[in-house]
Amino acid sequence: MYQNLTIIAFLVLIYSLLAGRIEKTWLSGPIIFVVLGVIAGPLGINILNFNIQKETYKTLAELALALVLFTDASKTNLRVLEHNIAIPLRLLLLGLPLTIFLGWVMGYLVFNDFLWIEAALLAVILAPTDAALGKPVVSSQKVQSKIREGLNVESGLNDGVCVPVLFLLVAIFAAQSVDKISLSFGLVLFAREIGIGLLVGLVVTFICEKLIGLCFKRSWILDSWKPMIIIAMAVCCFSLAQVLNGSGFISCFSGGILYGAINKTHKIDLIKAAEGTGNTLGLIVWIIFGSLVVSEFFHEFTWPIIIYAILSLTLIRILPVFISLIGVDLNLSEKLFTGWFGPRGLASIVFVIMTIDLDLPNLHTLVLTVICTVLLSILLHGFTANPIIKRTFHAK
Repeated sequence: MYQNLTIIAFLVLIYSLLAGRIEKTWLSGPIIFVVLGVIAGPLGINILNFNIQKETYKTLAELALALVLFTDASKTNLRVLEHNIAIPLRLLLLGLPLTIFLGWVMGYLVFNDFLWIEAALLAVILAPTDAALGKPVVSSQKVQSKIREGLNVESGLNDGVCVPVLFLLVAIFAAQSVDKISLSFGLVLFAREIGIGLLVGLVVTFICEKLIGLCFKRSWILDSWKPMIIIAMAVCCFSLAQVLNGSGFISCFSGGILYGAINKTHKIDLIKAAEGTGNTLGLIVWIIFGSLVVSEFFHEFTWPIIIYAILSLTLIRILPVFISLIGVDLNLSEKLFTGWFGPRGLASIVFVIMTIDLDLPNLHTLVLTVICTVLLSILLHGFTANPIIKRTFHAK
């Protein structure tokens, strides 16, 4: 254990020192740490050996995603978003359902032995985009603000929207008969997940922000404890929503939006520490992914798995986005840019772990396809982020 801890701490330290330089290149933290995980893991020199339970890994990935969602949302420019709300709304209300539908159809075509529900589960698991992997795009000032904010809001909400759909499919499979699951059940589940998540995020953040303001006025907050404030608030939003059977991801994103809107005084200082913690947790998730997951399953990738992974990152994502943005004031290259930058990452990892105990006939293939898609996304979206930004917005 201590050997693993030493290696991870050293790598995070080195990356922290060089991040400002690295992130200006085609490299990214997830690329580097996945590759380092593969090199240091059983597939490479075998100095990293993780003995970690799937629930522990799931929790780590969830917390990393929760912090990223909260901090990214709190930095959202609401004035820009207000004038360009059509982009995220279209991506969520039209693009996301089309992505799931097209992913389901392609899954059924690529994997001949898949049940319809297995293809549907795969489509939902790979539908949400990753806020952390999309950070080079949503943080670049070269990208038009309306596209930045649109992609940020989409990635912040689509995983929360997909959670009740995933639960509904799991419930249908568990019931062994579609007839036992009514449409009203699905609608109630969907509304409950979204509604509870939204309510918890707004209420918790509002109360916490009032307490933060009061304590700052009375000088009760010590500098040494400031980094914990946003971290604890984000974890409270996430965990309380989960306890109440709501979407913790929706809770974190809505809470972050509210916090960024109502706290103008201490926001920047408090968010920086939480953002760093979320990024660090993300790097740990990715090095474990490279060492434990990729190293174990890499040799099992088949051509149908690779083909579907490529389709998921291209046609299944880009076509629905292009259709959903018809009539929006974006040119062809900007629409293609928006469609291409839909990276798959932490949310898909969390979702596939949720389904890993189901007695699906083709569960192994489903899991391998998710792993392959996430791995390709880390590499392709990481390598292409800065070059495509420069090419698409060079004249902006």
